[in-house]
Amino acid sequence: MTSLFLIGNIASGKSTAARYFACRGARCIDLDRFAKDLYVPGSDIVNELVQEFGVEILDAFGGVDAHQLASRAFESPSATKRLNDIVHPVLKARLAQVLMPVPCASMAMGSRLTVVEASVPEAVRDLFPLVDEVLAICAPYEIRCQRAIARGMDPDDFARRASRQPSDAAIAAMATWVIDNSYCDVHEFEDALDDWLLQRGLSGSLGCSEVAHD
Repeated sequence: MTSLFLIGNIASGKSTAARYFACRGARCIDLDRFAKDLYVPGSDIVNELVQEFGVEILDAFGGVDAHQLASRAFESPSATKRLNDIVHPVLKARLAQVLMPVPCASMAMGSRLTVVEASVPEAVRDLFPLVDEVLAICAPYEIRCQRAIARGMDPDDFARRASRQPSDAAIAAMATWVIDNSYCDVHEFEDALDDWLLQRGLSGSLGCSEVAHD
C-alpha cells in the first residue's frame, strides 16, 4: 500500500485530486474531519483543551465548538503551539493506526493507495513521516482566484483566505512531488494525476473506494 499527504492552497485543485483518487478506488481521509472526530465529549483530549482554552470552547452537548476553539487557538503562535501539543500526539497515534499496512491476506479487499488531505499542511508537518509521499497541487494565484470566483466565492474573501496561506513555493518545498494544475480542462489535470499513479505502479483500479474519518 502507498500512502500520501495531499496538500495545496485554496482553489489549487487539491480536493479535486482527492475526489479523483477516491473515484479510482483510493482510500481518502479528510484530516480536518479526522481531527474533529477525536473531540469526544468527556474525553481526555477535550478536558485538556478546556483546561487550556476555557469552557467556552464547548458546545451544548459537551463537544468542541470548532469556531470557538479556533478563535482562541489561532490568536497567537504560542496558542497554536499549545493546541498542537495537545492534539497532535493523539492525532499522530490514531493516524498511524489507520495507515498501518494491512495483512497480505486482506490486501485484495483494501485500497492500494491511502490519501490524507490536509488543508493546513504547515500545521501537520510533524505527521508527514507517517506516509510514503507528500503530493502538492499548485497553481498560480491568478488562476486560483478565477476558479474561486467562478464557483461563487467573493473576491475579497478569497484574497483574505489566500493571504493566510503559505506561498506556492513554500507548499512545493514541503512536498516530495509537485503537480502544476494550471490546466483549463479538468481532464488534463486528471491525466497528470494518472501519470503520477503510473510512475508508482498504481495504474488501473486502486481497490475499494473509501472515504475514512476514523
